[in-house]
Amino acid sequence: MKIATYNVNGVNGRLPVLLQWLKEAQPDIVCLQELKAPQERFPINEINAAGYEAIWNGQKSWNGVAILSKGYEITEVQRSLPGDPEDIQSRYLEAIIDQMVICCLYLPNGNPYPGPKFDYKLSWIKRLKKRTDELIKMELPAIIIGDFNIIPTPFDVHKPERWENDALFRIEVRKAYEELQKKGWLDSIRTLFPEEKIYTFWDYLYKAYDRDAGIRLDHILLSPYLASGLKSGGVDKHVRGWEKTSDHAPVWIELETDQ
Repeated sequence: MKIATYNVNGVNGRLPVLLQWLKEAQPDIVCLQELKAPQERFPINEINAAGYEAIWNGQKSWNGVAILSKGYEITEVQRSLPGDPEDIQSRYLEAIIDQMVICCLYLPNGNPYPGPKFDYKLSWIKRLKKRTDELIKMELPAIIIGDFNIIPTPFDVHKPERWENDALFRIEVRKAYEELQKKGWLDSIRTLFPEEKIYTFWDYLYKAYDRDAGIRLDHILLSPYLASGLKSGGVDKHVRGWEKTSDHAPVWIELETDQ
């Protein structure tokens, strides 16, 4: 099974790019972030025509997440991260597909640091850790997947010295990511490519993509009950070079689920 994540940076504005990539890559499950579309404006007809069913949690402006599935039934579990009933930002969508729990997330950016946006990011991470602990305790085959807005290590960013006080690279969020791994969540891409420079985001400014001045923000973490099924994966970097494309590239893994 091929499972992917893609921050589309506007699902309607980038729809031709998304559809082209879906046709080319043929993923079975796709988690999308940053839809930038209210619920009623999600392009479900075009997604269906491409061969995918979908559930989504739309929101105007910068948020919104979706889960697409080709050939597998989607059972929605919840469309908000538990722990704060007053949080109305569309950043989390959880479903069961083929007996796996798929947790699609768009973790808050947190900038500027310090400030209330960074405090919100830390509180969101705290809630996420509680949910991931529950999944581990229930011994469920689960995937935490999406745009984490976390650069895990200096190896995952071009010129890390410039990012020291950026909310994406603050020691607090890097430690939180490390703690997830210590709990048993496997960073699939780094596991497959332990010594390679891999980025998933390149800014539109300063020819960052041309210079390969990127960062790794988009992650696929596997619970211990799926880790042994990891077979391959990668970043479709070339998609970032397409016309009118997102500033993120799709990230994918292939998973042997018949264990």
